[in-house]
Order: sequence, then structure tokens, then C-alpha cells
Amino acid sequence: MMLSPQLHKILAVAFFLLPLCAQGKLAGFLPSFPFKPLFGGRSNSAEEQQIPDLTALAGNEHGDPIHQLEYRISRLEGVLRLNKMITESGGKIFATNGKKADFDGTVEKCKEAGGSIATPKSPGENDAILYFVKYFNTYAYLGIKQSLIPGRFQLLNGAQLSYTNWYPNEPSGKGEEECVEMYTDGTWNDKKCNKNHLIVCQF
Repeated sequence: MMLSPQLHKILAVAFFLLPLCAQGKLAGFLPSFPFKPLFGGRSNSAEEQQIPDLTALAGNEHGDPIHQLEYRISRLEGVLRLNKMITESGGKIFATNGKKADFDGTVEKCKEAGGSIATPKSPGENDAILYFVKYFNTYAYLGIKQSLIPGRFQLLNGAQLSYTNWYPNEPSGKGEEECVEMYTDGTWNDKKCNKNHLIVCQF
């Protein structure tokens, strides 16, 4: 039996956020992520409590390990949503690890986590990304890049944009600014790709 695609997404998000939780960097950002109540077991240190004990699932007498894992991952999704560690819109889950990178670095980090750079295709998805941009009071790159035609932008897969939210009079880089950043009001601006912006991924 295989896990559903939605549960695969949540698991990818959880492991994307795990280093942030384990380093204690959620303090002052978001409520602590209660791994211990989700996965059970006792530990002697705060650091150990941050690591989910998946081995406890193997011998569970109330069901096979796959069903137990699916149940616990679904609970994990609820906790992530409640603590605003993830946002969701249009069937996509958006998350940030609170770190910054340039455009290529963001694309790579999101790919390593099993997702892709956040790419809004509707006002709702734009707002889901904006939540993190506002919270950290910084800009984020989007999965949009200039096409072969200067001043024209497209999705990373080459598809045309079906939704845009440009700041007035943008894009204005005249071919010299190939990437797109989100301002703290949710509008977009074309920008060079070498700035360090908040990493926001979609799953």
C-alpha cells in the first residue's frame, strides 16, 4: 500500500521544516512544533523531543504501519496549519524555513525538499505566499522568470502567466531584471536574480 499524494506532500513539508524546529529557530517566529504529542514516546531533552519517532509505528497493534503513518501525518497537517507553519490554497501547500537565498538557491532548496519555488496562479495562492512575506517583513522570489523576449515573463516551465499582480508600472527592468519578487503588500516587481530573499516553497 502506498501513501496518498496529499500525505506525501505533508511529509515533504514536515522534513523541510524539521531543521528549523530542531535548531529552536521557531521561538519568536511561530509556536513550538509539538512533535512529541504527535509521535508519542518519552525523551530526556528538548532536542530529542523535536525528532519524530517513526519506529514506534512498526509494532502498533491497532493497525498496520501504513495506516498508522497516514493517520499521524494527517494530524501533523492539522498542527502545521494551526501553527501557521504552512498555508494552503488551490490544492497547494506553501511553507518557508525562514531562511534566505538567491533565486537559483531558492529553486534548489525547494527541489531538495520535494517541492518547487512558490508560484502563485490565483489571488488566493498569492495571499498564501504573502502571509510569510508579511510575517518576515521581507521579499520572496516567485517561480516566474523573464522569457526570451525582454520584459515578458513566464512560468519556469515556459507556460504563459494566467495570473499576475504587478506593482503599478512594473515590470520596468527593460530586460535587465530577469526574476520576480513579491513585495510585502503582495504585489510583484521584476528584479535581478542575485538578491537574498525569503525561501518560500510549494508542495
